[in-house]
Amino acid sequence: MVIPVLNESRTIARLVRWLRRDPLVGEVLVVDDGSVDNTPELASEAGARVITSTLLGKGASMEDGLQAAPHELLVYLDGDLRGLCRDLVQRLIAPLQADTADFVKAKFERQAGRVTVLTARPLLRTYFPELAELSQPLGGIIAARRTMLQRLRFENDYGVDIGLLIDALGQRARVAEVDIGPLKHDSQSLTALGEMATQVARTILERAAEWGRLRIRTLRDARERDRLRRTDPQHALNLLRGANRLALFDMDGTLLDGRFVVELARETDRTERLARFLENHTLDEVKRARAIAKLFAGVPKATFERVAREIPLMRGAAETVVGLRRAGYLVGVVTDSYRIAAETVRRRVFADFAIANVMQFRGEKAAGRILPAPAFAHSSGCREHSHCKARALDYLLGEVGLDRRQVLAVGDGINDVCMLRAAGRSVAFNPKAAPVREAADHVLTADLRRILDLLDEPVPRLPELREQPFAASES
Repeated sequence: MVIPVLNESRTIARLVRWLRRDPLVGEVLVVDDGSVDNTPELASEAGARVITSTLLGKGASMEDGLQAAPHELLVYLDGDLRGLCRDLVQRLIAPLQADTADFVKAKFERQAGRVTVLTARPLLRTYFPELAELSQPLGGIIAARRTMLQRLRFENDYGVDIGLLIDALGQRARVAEVDIGPLKHDSQSLTALGEMATQVARTILERAAEWGRLRIRTLRDARERDRLRRTDPQHALNLLRGANRLALFDMDGTLLDGRFVVELARETDRTERLARFLENHTLDEVKRARAIAKLFAGVPKATFERVAREIPLMRGAAETVVGLRRAGYLVGVVTDSYRIAAETVRRRVFADFAIANVMQFRGEKAAGRILPAPAFAHSSGCREHSHCKARALDYLLGEVGLDRRQVLAVGDGINDVCMLRAAGRSVAFNPKAAPVREAADHVLTADLRRILDLLDEPVPRLPELREQPFAASES
């Protein structure tokens, strides 16, 4: 039994205890996605085995559960379910035991959601008529054999459930739908439903393209446009509305125990060429960033993402971010590296948003051109540099009405100095030069969790979250 969770403290303990009473359940495995309430503790106290996801997102949690669960028959449930039928597990696994199905979806007595009716079902009817009659194609209650799930691709957003369903069909799996009766499930806001519809539609259309039912170039161009849209600072501002505390972290050498472009150059045999630019301080930051970007022209997007997944996190990085969020902070990654890497790192440490430069891609390969993050060129915040993290900080403060005294900034390098000076409270972590130490209120080394000891209200020291080794999917 695998349950991906994120802030489900109201329901998780009751659900775990209910499942443990079922003799068919060998283990309840809860995969936590960086919850800032006490979901992991409640699940553990109720008898579940709790692990931390390797990456923020339901799909990653589901895949981590697949790797960690010991049994051949797996059942996935959502953590906010209530009112489940007594023989739920038996109903779900019966077709597997009888060898009449390979992949089982739950059918429940609830009116189909708006995303199903307005997005999923019309697209399935157009591109995958074989699945169009399923009652709840987006439902997260599924049962399958481990050997089947290991051949499927886990999307890491709201498209994960429909993606698994279509991939199962592609594996010639026998798909069954089992009635589990009435179901109580938390509803979502219209904004969340809009995001869900976008991700579900993109997953269906991508699968259609891969099946030769749609031109994939059109979809990839659309995905790149959507990725560029998210570079607009408004994306971060929407999260910050109503926040009263903000924490900003540098990425390289602070959240990561290493530097992304250095590791990317090593991976792609560009180390010597990169060194010429890293050591050249005659170029201003923007020109140097553009010159470095040209070095990586032609590198696949997947390589960028894999390198960002494989660089070790700094000790205590994820625990510190989750601890700050528990203390009421919104946490952002602010880096002059590439957004594709910053987004991956953001999700690894469970942060809320990222501000970074954008590497452009064409046909899933880097074009060698970057778009500087607009927030770095804000009209105020730094008199020394035209592009600066302090300008991004000033932009955020001005738009959401926060006072700089409510901002914590953490960095390690010269390019963090202005941001450290501008924040109400600042930490130089493993500082690389004297000006970094002098700019900060506090100097810390070795373990980022020491930051939590500096807060006005103490936060319990979280246990170390050990990442599972990242393995690239064969699919």
